[in-house]
Amino acid sequence: MKLHALSSMLPQHYLQATLFMSLLSVWLLVVLFYYLNRYTRRDYFTIWTAAWLFYALWLTLGLEHHGSEPSGVMFLLRQSCLAISAVFLLWGSVRFIHMEARQMLFGLFMLFLLVWIFVTPHVFSGPTQIQLPVFIVMGLSSMFAGLCFHRFRQKMPFVGAGMLSLGFLLWGLYLGSYPLCEERPELYSGGFVIAAMLQLFIAVSMIVLVLEEVRYKAEMMHAEVTAVRSEKEALQAKVLTTEEQCRNLYDQMRLSEGVQRAYEELRRTQQTVVQQERLRALGQMASGVAHDINNVLCPVVAYSELLLKTATELPQTERRYLESILRAGDEIANIVRHLREFYRRREDGEELVQVDLNQLIKEVVELTRPRWRDQSQREGITIEVQLELQPNLPVLACDRSDVHEALINLVFNAVDALPQGGTITLASREESLPPPVVGQSTSRRILLEVRDNGTGMDEKTRQHCLEPFFSTKAKRGGTGLGLAMVYGMMQRHDGSIEIDSTPGVGTCMRLVFPIRQAAAAGAAEGPQAVPAQRSLRVLCIDDEPQVRLMMADCLANLGHHVRTASTGKQGVEMFLTALQTQHAYEAVITDLGMPGLDGRQVARSIKAASPQTPVVMMTGWGTAMKEDGEKAPEVNAVVGKPASMSELNALLLQLAPPAGTP
Repeated sequence: MKLHALSSMLPQHYLQATLFMSLLSVWLLVVLFYYLNRYTRRDYFTIWTAAWLFYALWLTLGLEHHGSEPSGVMFLLRQSCLAISAVFLLWGSVRFIHMEARQMLFGLFMLFLLVWIFVTPHVFSGPTQIQLPVFIVMGLSSMFAGLCFHRFRQKMPFVGAGMLSLGFLLWGLYLGSYPLCEERPELYSGGFVIAAMLQLFIAVSMIVLVLEEVRYKAEMMHAEVTAVRSEKEALQAKVLTTEEQCRNLYDQMRLSEGVQRAYEELRRTQQTVVQQERLRALGQMASGVAHDINNVLCPVVAYSELLLKTATELPQTERRYLESILRAGDEIANIVRHLREFYRRREDGEELVQVDLNQLIKEVVELTRPRWRDQSQREGITIEVQLELQPNLPVLACDRSDVHEALINLVFNAVDALPQGGTITLASREESLPPPVVGQSTSRRILLEVRDNGTGMDEKTRQHCLEPFFSTKAKRGGTGLGLAMVYGMMQRHDGSIEIDSTPGVGTCMRLVFPIRQAAAAGAAEGPQAVPAQRSLRVLCIDDEPQVRLMMADCLANLGHHVRTASTGKQGVEMFLTALQTQHAYEAVITDLGMPGLDGRQVARSIKAASPQTPVVMMTGWGTAMKEDGEKAPEVNAVVGKPASMSELNALLLQLAPPAGTP
């Protein structure tokens, strides 16, 4: 009944009109997909355009040749167009979802369908059996396209993708049922109407999808433009900030040269301060070493001298042994004295004399000539000495012997730095420095340089060369005290040493002396006669047991009455006790560094009780009473360890009050 009603609504003579309407909708799809392919350049639109084109050909051929024989050429051509359309629709859907598939498979599948179309008319007689497989493939391809758009709809919020999914699914159902509808005339015309509506629905859905994509891309582009605008604003702000920083940097770079000079000066000053601190610490260490060695050396030298003086009947061999011991002790004492020069400070009472530095340099050159000329020539090398002396150089207020010895050391070091020969240059000049504060006078100084073009020193050696016992000539007998003595001499003269050296180029040792006036020399004292030998009551105070025993033995051998004390407190008590009797001590010998009361405090206590009693300080620290060189006013004389007993005896006789003085 329903089929009859549908047939009455769409009579048979409307078949051509419905077919023509379906054909127009298909060609609309062809034009739409061609347009999308042209402006999107997507390969699946190209393939889908071909699919719709062959489907349109199938419909076009059906306008005049509907119901042709299955074995006819037109029937086979229409079925071939439908098969090709089905394969292209399936291929385009696969490309749409980016599924990997070889093109050869689609070609083989298309070939299979064409073979089926041309073979089945000889196997089956009915058109439905021949067409049904091709239409099923066409319907399945359409449904697969619908599934692809459904998958796309899940990824992107596009309504058009959902509409296309529904349209292709319904169109696939229609295509799968087309052969069955063709057998019923009452459904055939209605089928084309449904097809036309579905094709128009697919076209409208594709237009909606394209518009949604355009809107989505426009929103994305707007977001990107907004982001770019924000980045542009941030970049502009950064450019302005960078421009300001560059301007500040340019202003700073204008001062870079002065800053660099200040930095280099600061770095050199820092290196100088570090080196001075290290040398000061080494000086303190050297002071302690000298003190300990002198204390240990005292008994060796004193007893050797005592045995050589008293034991007159010693065999010659034993006497030679004792003389060797005494000479070795004197050499050790001499080394300690050199070591002491590294840290000894110039005392206030030490006189400075006016010295013609150019004349002193010439004397040193002549004095060292055997070393730099004669000995070098014997070794087959040539060393030349050149002088660059400034005429009319101001006189230098200094200790002449100290500068003389330092200059000899520098010349010998320069000779050692020329194993293949070369040139040594001794130069002197005056230099004026600008005043540190405006309004003050310009400071003047004298520069004495000893330059060579020898092996030079690396930075590590240059930083340590002034340290005691540091030597690069240890295998050749170097003691490492030469430059240390030069450094000590410059410290005593308030000067400085500048060292410029490059390995393979040479070394320049520069002594910088401040120009100052020499202190007025005191009246010359004539030689004093040594008093006649007599026996004195002597108190010896020392914390070293060996020194106390040595002093008691040696002074007793010289005819003196000696008492010893191990501490300053004990010595002061013994002196005060003896002062209350008729047997007061006529001289006191004390050590400097002792626990409790030191030598200065002992001298102060004794002078307070008996001002006329002489106090002799014998110490392993040398002649320096303090690091700054100040003397204790209560001390009559200072004797360095190890002391000669004969000289100490003469000093005691000279300082002691005459016999019979209360």
